[in-house]
Amino acid sequence: MSQSFAQMLEKVEDFHKKHNFASEENNGHDMSYRILLTIEELGELAECFTKGKSKAEKAEELADILILIFGHAIAMDVNLEEAFNKKMETIMKRPAIIGDFGIRITDYEKKNSANP
Repeated sequence: MSQSFAQMLEKVEDFHKKHNFASEENNGHDMSYRILLTIEELGELAECFTKGKSKAEKAEELADILILIFGHAIAMDVNLEEAFNKKMETIMKRPAIIGDFGIRITDYEKKNSANP
């Protein structure tokens, strides 16, 4: 079963309502706290690779990050679907460059170290 963006967002909204994240006493919409939770989840995803965990465990951690991202949009009152589409339109026009670790799509131009 394929879900729409709106259906996924609605599930996260229901989760937020269930736990009353928006209340001041729960501090769930404090973005500093939310960003720290996201960093924690990114660390758990990284650990899946460094410890050779299964694809299922990696998928679970990736889902945690996606749920947090949807939650950030709710907390910030951002139309994430609109922002996503706008950003995709922008990055589809950007060139690819090769950095020290691989390909990167950016409007950043690498400067020659001899001529900064």
